[in-house]
Amino acid sequence: MLVKICGIQNVETAEAAITSGADFIGFVFADSKRKITPEKAANIAKVIPSSVKKVGVFVNEEVDRIKAIAQHVGLDYIQLHGDESPSIAKDLPYKIIKAFSVDPNKLQDIQDYPCDYYLLDSPKGKYRGGNGKTFDWRLLEKVSLSSKKVILAGGLSTTNVEQAIQLTQPIGVDVSSGVETNGKKDQQKMMDFIKAAKKTRKDDSIGNIHHA
Repeated sequence: MLVKICGIQNVETAEAAITSGADFIGFVFADSKRKITPEKAANIAKVIPSSVKKVGVFVNEEVDRIKAIAQHVGLDYIQLHGDESPSIAKDLPYKIIKAFSVDPNKLQDIQDYPCDYYLLDSPKGKYRGGNGKTFDWRLLEKVSLSSKKVILAGGLSTTNVEQAIQLTQPIGVDVSSGVETNGKKDQQKMMDFIKAAKKTRKDDSIGNIHHA
């Protein structure tokens, strides 16, 4: 089971997430209370081992700026969290995570998007993602997505992640606010979340997954 800890803003939190077993570290470069500058992200990236993948989260950003930030920070994945067209994903020379807000009327639109992972999130609130709300996981039964390409997000925490995984059988889970206390990443919550997620299925790792 892959785990992405998103909204990392300092070295200490990144190191705690890595020690706890995170597979992805997410940096938010879009409007968010967890937004980080490329310079700070690049500094944090220096302590992240190559076995842990660095993800940059962007919302409707210019392709040239995405490329510039990705190169500066040393990103491994680009997470497109806005209304980006498939052509934008194809223009980026990086592995792509495409986030979709789960809308019952638009689930069929997801399947043909060119990406390595689909990140399925709750409907947008003030910001795209990171709103700490779950969606009806049973909706995923209505769409034919390979479970090996689905990362589940939206309102996950230590208390519900095992149930969410059992119901949806994703390849990974993504968490941000669910491992925070008073708006800041909580090291104990990160540890507990990762432990709970990974005990559901231990055989998945970035290294042995073949992308479509």
